[in-house]
Amino acid sequence: MVAISLSKVEQSAPALVSLYKSAGASLARHGLDGLRAAVYLVLDHSGSMKPYYADGSVQALADRVLGLSAHLDDDGRVPVVFFSTDIDAVSDICLADHQGRVERIAAGLGHMGRTSYHLAMDAVIDHYLDSGSRHPALVVFQTDGGPINKLAAERYLCKAAKLPLFWQFIGFGDPGSKQFQFLRRLDELAVPEKRAVDNAGFFHAGTDPRTVPDAELYDRLVGEFPKWLVAARAAGIVAG
Repeated sequence: MVAISLSKVEQSAPALVSLYKSAGASLARHGLDGLRAAVYLVLDHSGSMKPYYADGSVQALADRVLGLSAHLDDDGRVPVVFFSTDIDAVSDICLADHQGRVERIAAGLGHMGRTSYHLAMDAVIDHYLDSGSRHPALVVFQTDGGPINKLAAERYLCKAAKLPLFWQFIGFGDPGSKQFQFLRRLDELAVPEKRAVDNAGFFHAGTDPRTVPDAELYDRLVGEFPKWLVAARAAGIVAG
């Protein structure tokens, strides 16, 4: 059974109905019907991201993640971490007030710095632990390049492998850019030598992320989640 019904989405966020339906179909394809999970969104707010905020790509991703979350979490909200050199903001998006929400938050953040993954990862970990949730969590982590501190990012990912958090990285920009070499390596870190389970995935959304079809985006957002759930349950990281 879904966390939030179609009728409630129709009432509170009619613009998301199509996304909600597409997300539900993708979850069904991957055997995730009825799953309860927290959903987080981490957004790159570094200087090079300015065009993606301006053209609506970041807002569009947030709306899609919210449509997915409605199937998994019954509170109708997604915690959002904006990061650059530091944590620029920790806020949320919700069904009842989703339109333009990311753009409004970003407009008040001021300077767009450099790219530092580990601080954003730490913020998600703290939020999850403080929430007291007993459900697993899907963290959608968007960026357009590698971090300024690669060692710290790798260390945080490996430490977080002991927690019920799966990190789905999504790249905005040229798929051939060397900026994404680190994320490819992060996706392939050894198990169990480096981390308890494979707790991360990575894919490109290209230079115009808005053009990725909804069904394809959802399949890529949740495609590796079932395999992680099996491994995390076997390792006692996720209950059940």
